Amino acid sequence: MISRYDTRIVFLNAREEYEAKLEKRNTKFISQFKTANLTHPTVKEISNLNIINHIWKEGDRYWKLGAKYYNRADLWWIIAWFNQMPTEGHVDIGDVVAIPLPLERILDYLEV
Repeated sequence: MISRYDTRIVFLNAREEYEAKLEKRNTKFISQFKTANLTHPTVKEISNLNIINHIWKEGDRYWKLGAKYYNRADLWWIIAWFNQMPTEGHVDIGDVVAIPLPLERILDYLEV
């Protein structure tokens, strides 16, 4: 199973400003993922992809598009990232949302 978290660095956070919360929860630290640095594919990389244009309609959700085009609802974030629209609130009805295919190639560009 491919996850956007598979290759992320995990670090332990025991910062002083969290001391009261940590004590209240009877724990010494919080495990956190390092923020990923995803870059958009180059023009050359995009030219090697098949792009399906989906017109956003009422009821659309990224997870539904992930399920439809990738057979994996949990890969919704690839569509959001590729279109540089991080949430469905950034998409309006009638907008064209690009679906990058094949999945294996876009994952390779992301180094996931």
